[in-house]
Amino acid sequence: MKKVWLLIFCMLLQGMMLFAQSKDEQAVANAVRQLNQAMIDGNQIMLDQLASEKLTYGHSSGLVENKDTFITSIVDGKFGFTTIDLTDQTIAIINNMAIVRHKFSAGTNNKGQEPGSVNLAVMQVWQKEKSKWLLIGRQATKI
Repeated sequence: MKKVWLLIFCMLLQGMMLFAQSKDEQAVANAVRQLNQAMIDGNQIMLDQLASEKLTYGHSSGLVENKDTFITSIVDGKFGFTTIDLTDQTIAIINNMAIVRHKFSAGTNNKGQEPGSVNLAVMQVWQKEKSKWLLIGRQATKI
């Protein structure tokens, strides 16, 4: 009987460990959520706070922007988002770097275009600088 309880306990413990996120994984997930909300809101201050000065932001079209052009494109409405939904997100922490992958589905309202939608596979690279996670790289591809 003791062996059965020990086995059950070990299985529960293992299951909890699989679903538990580290503090860094939680912080990165939170930064991703904040970035998405800032993109929807066109919040220049928040975008600036979340993006590294060395940001390289790759679009599924092949366009690559730096921090300044990325923020300007969002704030000015060149790339406007009405909704952003992420699925199948994974986060891998390697020292002070995090690799985030997810499926990105969004409602768009780009300047000069009809409202639409995008479905992308995205990889983001976040770097921890002075205890804060900053987006340093992003690349998207159409699904």
